[in-house]
Amino acid sequence: MLHYALVFLVVAIIAGILGFGGISGVAATIAQVCFVLFLIMAIVSFLTKRKV
Repeated sequence: MLHYALVFLVVAIIAGILGFGGISGVAATIAQVCFVLFLIMAIVSFLTKRKV
């Protein structure tokens, strides 16, 4: 999940540099959602001491 967040972050940065504002915004939003899901899964994993 963290891998996807980083990939979409890179896509957002490249699209922003090239001037594709709409694509950059969508990719940044997807990266944020993936990162939040990763954090939630990591916290649940730490609390239950299981690998998710």
